Amino acid sequence: MSGTEKSKAHIEQAKGKAKEAMGRMAGNERMTAEGRADQAKGTARHAKEDIKDTFRH
Repeated sequence: MSGTEKSKAHIEQAKGKAKEAMGRMAGNERMTAEGRADQAKGTARHAKEDIKDTFRH
């Protein structure tokens, strides 16, 4: 299950990067901020899974 959650984290980070880039290109500060937030959520999810893996082994 951890692998699935890590995959979701990577996808969320990639979507965030894309959204941030589109926001910058369009000059839309709100979209840029949403992209950064999505990246942060993905990073947090990935960190949570790393911690869970540490305690499992």
